[in-house]
Amino acid sequence: METVLIVIHLMVVTALVAVVLLQRSEGGALGIGGGGGGFMSGRGQANALTRATAILGAVFFFTSITLTVLANMNRAPRSVFDQVQPNQQQQTVPGQPPAGGTLFDQLQRQEQSAPVPAPAQAPGAPQPRP
Repeated sequence: METVLIVIHLMVVTALVAVVLLQRSEGGALGIGGGGGGFMSGRGQANALTRATAILGAVFFFTSITLTVLANMNRAPRSVFDQVQPNQQQQTVPGQPPAGGTLFDQLQRQEQSAPVPAPAQAPGAPQPRP
């Protein structure tokens, strides 16, 4: 069912692009497309293309919404809260820092425990004496 609807949707999109490109330009948008003499001319062409555009646009919206509903039909509802990993459950008193200290204290401890890398020596440079 979904595959058939996708094929119909693609055909509607292609037809909609073609109908929009066939319409005569009323403004001087880029200075192209408004020249005289097409394979259809007159007021009948404008009415037919306008109606076709409106119908194809409505069908496009209908197939888009239907595809969205079909895609979400078998999906189980999820919550954003299900994705959050709970941290340690700590009871804190308002106005008091948490048991691990403030964020600044935690960052200082993490910085102190990280190893300091030795500076890189250029190749061929003399080794420093101890």
